[in-house]
Amino acid sequence: MSSNRKQAAKESDMRKEYDFTHSVRGKYADRFSKDVVMVTLAPDVAAAFPDADAVNEALRILLKAAKKAAPAA
Repeated sequence: MSSNRKQAAKESDMRKEYDFTHSVRGKYADRFSKDVVMVTLAPDVAAAFPDADAVNEALRILLKAAKKAAPAA
């Protein structure tokens, strides 16, 4: 496929109201430290937590419970 055809295909797939001509890839990527792990929560799970701090606190509680329940090695 020629480059003109590829460009035409890309343009035809995009809605007219989307304009990425001045966009910058990864513009906000530096905001996250290297040790941040991004995950996607299912909608029903996400609805149970108001923010990331609540998710982290719940996971810390779960980790503590799992450590107490696990037999000593």
